[in-house]
Amino acid sequence: MAGSRDPEATKARIFEAATAEFAQYGIAGARVDRIARNAKANKQLIYAYFGDKEKLFHQVLEKTMLAVAGSVTTDIEDLDTWIDQHIDYHREHPELLRLLQWEALELGRENASAGELRCGRYLEKREKVEVAQGKGLIRGDMPSGQVLMLLMSMINYPLAVPQVAEFTLGANTDPEEQRAWIKDAIRRIVAPAGPGSAESPAMAKASDTEA
Repeated sequence: MAGSRDPEATKARIFEAATAEFAQYGIAGARVDRIARNAKANKQLIYAYFGDKEKLFHQVLEKTMLAVAGSVTTDIEDLDTWIDQHIDYHREHPELLRLLQWEALELGRENASAGELRCGRYLEKREKVEVAQGKGLIRGDMPSGQVLMLLMSMINYPLAVPQVAEFTLGANTDPEEQRAWIKDAIRRIVAPAGPGSAESPAMAKASDTEA
C-alpha cells in the first residue's frame, strides 16, 4: 500500500480517516477496512500501530484534543477572545463535539479517554479561571469548574445539537447574532459581584448548612 515506507505519513492519513469515520459512525459503526481504504493503508497496519478499534478511537480523541489545545486560547482574562476562538473552532471542526458525543453514548464516564493531555488541559483551564477570579475579573463566588462548565455548555450545546437550536431559535437565525447573545449572557454570568449584590443560591445554601 502507498505510504508503507513513510510510517509517520501513513499514521497521519490513518488519523485523518479514522477521525472522519468515528465522527460519522461512532465506535460500533466504524469499520477498520473503510478507514484503511480511505487512508490508503493496509488494514493490518492499523492494528499494528494502534491496537483494536476502541484503542484507535481513544488515540483519535486524544489527538483531536491536542489539535484544540493548539488552536484556542486558555487565557480567559480576555473573555471575548476566549469565547470567539471556541465558537470559531467548533464551527470549523464539528468532528470534536461528535466524537465527544459518541464517547458519552458508547463508553460512558467510566471508560472515557482520560489521558494526561486531556486531564491537564481541563486543569489548565480551571487554573486560568482561578487566576482571573483572583484578579477580580470573574466572579469569585462560583467554583472555577462551574464557571468553565457553564461557559462550555453555552458555547457547545447549540453546535452539538443543531436541530434543537433550529427548533428553538428558528431556521434563519443569524449565527453572528447568536454569537452576540452568547457573549452577552456569558459576560453577565461571570461578571464580578458588586457591592450589595445578591448572594448566589449555592453560597446561601452553604451558609444555611453551616448555621
